[in-house]
Amino acid sequence: MNNFFKFLVLFLVVGAYASAVFSQNARQQVDQRRMTPEERARFQQNQIKADLDRIFNYLNENTPAQIVSLESGEVIEDYKNIDASSVLERGAFGIHTYEWGVTYSGMLKVAEITGDEKYANYAYERLNLIGESYPYFKEVQEETGNSGLRGLITPKWLDDCGSMGAAMMKASFRNPGLAKIIRPVVDNAFDFVMHKEYRLYNGILARLRPTKNSVWLDDMYMGIPPIAYMARLIEKEDSEKADTYYDEAALQIELFKKILWIPENNLYRHGWIEKMEEHPSFYWARANGWALLAVCDVLDVLPEDHIARDGIMELFKNHIRGLVVLQSGDGLWHQLLDRNDSYLETSASAMFTYCIAHAINEGWIDGMVYEPVAQAGWRGVTTKINELGQVEDTCIGTGLGFEPGFYYKRPASVFAAHGYGPVLLAGAEMIKRIENSFDGE
Repeated sequence: MNNFFKFLVLFLVVGAYASAVFSQNARQQVDQRRMTPEERARFQQNQIKADLDRIFNYLNENTPAQIVSLESGEVIEDYKNIDASSVLERGAFGIHTYEWGVTYSGMLKVAEITGDEKYANYAYERLNLIGESYPYFKEVQEETGNSGLRGLITPKWLDDCGSMGAAMMKASFRNPGLAKIIRPVVDNAFDFVMHKEYRLYNGILARLRPTKNSVWLDDMYMGIPPIAYMARLIEKEDSEKADTYYDEAALQIELFKKILWIPENNLYRHGWIEKMEEHPSFYWARANGWALLAVCDVLDVLPEDHIARDGIMELFKNHIRGLVVLQSGDGLWHQLLDRNDSYLETSASAMFTYCIAHAINEGWIDGMVYEPVAQAGWRGVTTKINELGQVEDTCIGTGLGFEPGFYYKRPASVFAAHGYGPVLLAGAEMIKRIENSFDGE
């Protein structure tokens, strides 16, 4: 890259961040116009890190890593004492839910990019707790039919174990000691996704709700990354089996594309039900976020020479093209992507921002074209991080809707756990984006 283009990219990055800073009262005291480009870049990275630290502190204080008795309220330190009344203390959020799988992925990403290991340790501590207690909860599950880790021991659907399984695999790459402790949980989650989850005749991951033979876009994230990451996890010990799993991940992307992708809009509809002659095409933002995030995760591990990689990459780029034209003036995206009178939703906006920034950082898409989109997205997301570190305006859990009002009326809450992981991912990748731009990439 010649000096002119280096300067242009850096100018776009720093200028966009300066705009974000001056828009917030707490930051107006700092006049970045008096800073050198190097000082501005570091200042902006520090500002993003401060936002992420605020989220971290809130989550760390409100998601304890311990097991308690529902009967006595006492903390159970000796796992041999786990019984039917034992549960992971919930705090503000559950630490073994699919939403928290994304949060662990976000924590690991922040640690990877910033070097701040407290983020990784947050994930390690909780995943270690789950891994060490798993055999004891499993014994209770076998005796009573229920336990505080029911979803990870006897999953009923992908939400129970797919996202958590993928997060545990990501943690395993960074922490070999932890990998040994959580491997039984990882293997059980993967076995369910790969061999036990309900599928249609063509092999696509499917559900029996809200009615038989339903396909949900959400399941691209809940089901495909754990298959791809298991391939990466075992490829040194069993390359042939790893290739089978890579092929399965690629096949699932193609199957979801055939059923849910609307090429004229470069978007996915939320769901498909076999017995319907016509399928409602509602472009729910977070479902599209799950899809984009799933493909982004797969591209991170799929071998460069895999036969399906180019097609998956083109699908990923087309999806970004479809999203870019629907970004609001605030940098965020609407709950229903193509309906500007639906509210601006944070979790999806953060997913899109992360994937676009990550794609620029990886050289998958043109930074000169998409840099402003990522910057605007992050500016919008920062307005949703309140002083407590809570992420505002995140839609709560949502099923398939058959009329637009269903999506319009879904409440947003700081206690919708879906928002935290995506914001951590987006913030981390934007810190890296500044670093890469400053280094002349």
